[in-house]
Amino acid sequence: MAKPGSLARAAAAKAMTAVTKEQVMLRDVFADLSLPPAELARAQRLATNALRFAPRSDQLLGPHLRMKPEDEVMSLLRLAIYEINSGAPAHAAIDGAVDLASKSKKGLINAVLRNVQRTATDWDSLGAPKMPKWLKKPLTKAWGKAAVEAMEAVHATEPPLDLTLKDATQADHWAKELGATILPNGSLRLVKTGQVSNFPGFEDGAWWVQDAGATVAAKLLDAQPGEMILDLCAAPGGKTMQLTAAGSDVTALDISGPRLKRLEQNLQRTGHKANLVTTDALHWEPEAQFDAILLDAPCSATGTLRRHPDLAFAKDGNELTALLPLQAALIDRALTYLKPNGRLIYCTCSLFPDEGEAQIEAALERHALKSTLPNAPWIDPKWRTDLGLRLRPDHWAEIGGIDGFFIARLENRA
Repeated sequence: MAKPGSLARAAAAKAMTAVTKEQVMLRDVFADLSLPPAELARAQRLATNALRFAPRSDQLLGPHLRMKPEDEVMSLLRLAIYEINSGAPAHAAIDGAVDLASKSKKGLINAVLRNVQRTATDWDSLGAPKMPKWLKKPLTKAWGKAAVEAMEAVHATEPPLDLTLKDATQADHWAKELGATILPNGSLRLVKTGQVSNFPGFEDGAWWVQDAGATVAAKLLDAQPGEMILDLCAAPGGKTMQLTAAGSDVTALDISGPRLKRLEQNLQRTGHKANLVTTDALHWEPEAQFDAILLDAPCSATGTLRRHPDLAFAKDGNELTALLPLQAALIDRALTYLKPNGRLIYCTCSLFPDEGEAQIEAALERHALKSTLPNAPWIDPKWRTDLGLRLRPDHWAEIGGIDGFFIARLENRA
């Protein structure tokens, strides 16, 4: 008979190794695993937080390792140390790691973990885990040392869960029902964790999971009932559902069929409708132009590190070589789909100015565009720049932070 927690622990360790060894994101690993919902949720939570605190674990492991072992062993060591320091019985975490190890590594893992346990180092005294050098160096240049340290402090906390309501007028009801706080942008923020599908309102499609930062782009578009709206690079669909909730006629386009399938499922659960198109946006020819377009461009996703600490291990910044020209090409292509005087929202969940401010500066030089931003009361003054809104994880730090985004609102003057 399997020991309690062994199934989730094994899945978490396997997923962590896929991230560090094969540079695969956790969401893609878990998408291919077949586990009972409760075990899957626990495995995801274990893997995510063990990677979040891997730099702390490595500080404890360093004095007891002559050299860094293979990824499979490091995953088990990091996972056990995280479990011990998050309240799990030490014997259960150590025995669990030993049980999952190959025969030749059981002794090493047992000895190292017991040596770490004997040192009795205060976990919290190790400080916030640092960003990897490939990310920290350019962000320090862009935003300064103090801002980066503030971001790291936010990254070291498990983020709260944000929900977007199908009907914003029901905010007070659902806040009470879910024990949530209403954020300035209208999102609900929950501090409790658990299986999301068991929360009140999930089955009825009353809300969907979406970080508060991710809602800003669609809110800035200000979609109106009856308008023809294009959501480019739309999956998994949070912004699409925001736009359909406004009563607009939405076309959601994405190059990935499986990701659009997820969007379709989300639409069905919430009772929303949109025209789904699976194709390459750079080669698509629509039947008519659109009143407004939301382009959530492919990017490094560095602004989501607080929710996806695996990103620090799965990426190294080299993807920008291909992403930057793609983003520029998508802006140019999107403008051919836009009516004269139409609105274009460009956004990326990136902390790199090259993927945000620099792209808009270049687009304004290439095209007859006007940068426009409304003075909505929910917009935090800290976000405002000359070219758009710049959200950073350390904004709203006192209430759990927010994903990093750059968002620009442009009008087509051609």
